[in-house]
Amino acid sequence: MFEFFIAKRYLRSKHKINFITIISILSTLGITIGVAALVVVLSVFNGFGSLVTSVLVNFDPHVQITFKSAEGVTQADSVYNLLEHNPEVLSVSRYAEGKVVVVNKSSYEIVNLKGIENIANTDWGIKNYISFGEYDLRDTNGTGKIILGLPLALKISTRIGDTILVTSANKIEQSLITLSIPKTKRFIVSGIFEISNRDYALKYTFTSLKQAQRTFGLRSGFTGFEVRLKNMDKSDELKEFLEAHLDDKNFTIRTWYDLHKDLYDVMLIERWAAYIILSLIIAVATFNILGSLTMSVIEKRKDIGVLRAIGASNKSILKIFMFEGILIGIIGTVLGLALGLLICYLQIEYKFYSLDASKYIIDALPLQIRFSDIVVISFMSLFLTFLASMFPAKKAIGIKIGDALRWE
Repeated sequence: MFEFFIAKRYLRSKHKINFITIISILSTLGITIGVAALVVVLSVFNGFGSLVTSVLVNFDPHVQITFKSAEGVTQADSVYNLLEHNPEVLSVSRYAEGKVVVVNKSSYEIVNLKGIENIANTDWGIKNYISFGEYDLRDTNGTGKIILGLPLALKISTRIGDTILVTSANKIEQSLITLSIPKTKRFIVSGIFEISNRDYALKYTFTSLKQAQRTFGLRSGFTGFEVRLKNMDKSDELKEFLEAHLDDKNFTIRTWYDLHKDLYDVMLIERWAAYIILSLIIAVATFNILGSLTMSVIEKRKDIGVLRAIGASNKSILKIFMFEGILIGIIGTVLGLALGLLICYLQIEYKFYSLDASKYIIDALPLQIRFSDIVVISFMSLFLTFLASMFPAKKAIGIKIGDALRWE
């Protein structure tokens, strides 16, 4: 392919440094810096995203099914059987959840009380985050036990072994209507958990399913099911399967992503914003390619005339200058990928950008390299280079033999 050979010769044959050469070098450097920046920044977003997901998923179910109506509650057994016979399901547990008022002496807070089942499960959930006391939700002489988050425990001045009062918010509302005194239950604080999500730790408390049923007056009823899967990536598939078999008027089905959708959406918007902004660096570099190739076409008018005289077609002339621009893009993209991956490797291996472990749950900036990001970045860089090369290449086609050789 002689077009590629000539394009390569044009890039190599510039023995002296001129204005066109400087622009070409700047174009290559611009693409290199832009690609490297994209690789590093997207890897940082991947690292933080994976960290957030691992923290939340270790605490939350993969799929949560909540009853929306009394008719949904009557179908609980059929829903349980549907989940039990699904090969992707690892475990299914019932839960009961509602708003309560937690009182300790003169301090009180409105929080969510969650009654959980399978308290011996060590694979996930609150048990792995106990900082003080122990994971014990067994009744003691008819008195239930409760686990609080550290921010909540500090706010209401509670320690391990203290007895606190818990009243269902619904019971308080009913008592106002019936002019009666709401029933209050006593709980012994058996454990205090600590997680990186302070708002979560401040709003949630945990007890046994049995005690939650008594507190909310549910008898043997419950709020819904929490499901853990063998592979969390199958969550959407299970959600679609359940939506096809269950009436959405009676059930709310949410995956681990849906439970914190606002947080994940913000992270996704930030990721796309960073991608678009850093892509502008590559776009500016491709404008330099357009300028350098345009001047190269003017400089090579004689060569174009000679090539036309010996029988080169318009397609061949187009390919020569397209290849020249694309070669600049390939060189810049490859160098940028190499530089970006090198920076990521050094950070992962040597952690030269460290974080204060007393303030953060990690000791260094997290990075995660994804092959899909490398492919997208490379495609975008080469595509912009391709577009920038089109105009000068088409301009070269318009040069006539007579005009090119008239003054030679």
